[in-house]
Amino acid sequence: MFRQIFNFILFTSIYISLCALLMIWQTNRLLDLQYPENTFYLFVFFSTICSYNFHWYLTPGTYSSSERIRWGNRHRILMLLLCGVGAIGSLWFFWQLREHWLVLSGSAILTFLYSAPKVPHAAFRWLSKIAIGKTLFLTFVWTYVTTVLPALVACKFQVEALVFLSLHRFFLIYAICILFDYRDLESDKKEGIRSLITFLDEKNLNRLYYFSLLMAAVSAGLMGPFSTLPAIMTLMVPVITTALITRKAQHTDSDYLFYFVLDGFMALSALLYLLGNL
Repeated sequence: MFRQIFNFILFTSIYISLCALLMIWQTNRLLDLQYPENTFYLFVFFSTICSYNFHWYLTPGTYSSSERIRWGNRHRILMLLLCGVGAIGSLWFFWQLREHWLVLSGSAILTFLYSAPKVPHAAFRWLSKIAIGKTLFLTFVWTYVTTVLPALVACKFQVEALVFLSLHRFFLIYAICILFDYRDLESDKKEGIRSLITFLDEKNLNRLYYFSLLMAAVSAGLMGPFSTLPAIMTLMVPVITTALITRKAQHTDSDYLFYFVLDGFMALSALLYLLGNL
């Protein structure tokens, strides 16, 4: 059982980190960015390991129906260990990228703001009262780290292409986050954390959800003048697959569907783009 739990926590940490790296790789290729990629990849990898485990360490398993979260709640020392390893690694590679300290620090601030409402201190608990904050912070941090940050580190990029790719990523991730909010409705209410689904009724939430998917598709199409048709088609695939899986996601709390399939949809276009360029 110990090995099973350790492997699950470790695997999900590495899985989400690799998703981020794939998305960054795709950003580098689509925007033709030139900078120390390998060092940046390692910085993001360890930073994601750290932030992912820090967030779930602060997440109480008491209010959740997720077996994965309850497992983590019973073995919190493992998440602390992974958080520590991630922190050491991210600081090491941050130092090697220190000339970009300002834009790199922005990712750390956004990441912390997402987890801050869970910190058991009055100075941070007020963030849990901000409607839509949970969803927006997570969407912003993923869009910033995987799309905007590589361009800022490279310094030289095509502004229009960056804007359209960022909008595509933002709206796709936002739609996926809404599905997570839908699943976490009861636990968020018990923790006192407000999100879109606790703020909007179901009809308006669905409107926002499908509007986000539509905007993700439109933004991908606007990348046309700056990329190839096969590349644009790969951007469309996760939009379509997310739309197709919507009803199932709204009627299940399967850890595998959310932590592997939906999380994986964020990097699906990057994976398809990679396979198409082998």
